[in-house]
Amino acid sequence: MTFEPTTADRPGLSAFALRALGAADAREAAEVIRAAFAAQSRATRPPSSALRETADKVAAKITSGGGVGAFQGGSLVAVVLWQVDGDALHVGRVSVPPFRARGLTRRLIEACEAAARERGARRIRLRVRLALPENERLFERFSFARRSVEAHEGFDAPTTAVMEKRLS
Repeated sequence: MTFEPTTADRPGLSAFALRALGAADAREAAEVIRAAFAAQSRATRPPSSALRETADKVAAKITSGGGVGAFQGGSLVAVVLWQVDGDALHVGRVSVPPFRARGLTRRLIEACEAAARERGARRIRLRVRLALPENERLFERFSFARRSVEAHEGFDAPTTAVMEKRLS
């Protein structure tokens, strides 16, 4: 999967090059993921496992599923990972730490849609923390809808919304 370099939708951003991630990108991707999740607007319970992401774990996720990174000036600045789950592409670790609210998340989701179609998936699924309603609103803008809620192991009340986007 290859992507053309893009110019961001908003002023002040230079071009990004999007490309499929490989295991060699795992160390840098883990750093981007930890930075993005550490910058959340509030702490969650339980704490996100993304804060403990390692190069080895990311490499395994890339190898068993896939991912896309956005590069600027040769540095990885944003990441999204995925796994195929039946007829769905399960998206995780959407991480855009230094470029929030500038259109890059949309480009990563578009790359996920392309990956899903290449794999014959009919939908994209992701999970967001209920404690971070702004994340749910963000993905609603990309046509995701809440399908269910789940509780993390050991919790009685729901902690996560499962969102889905059907592909045409």
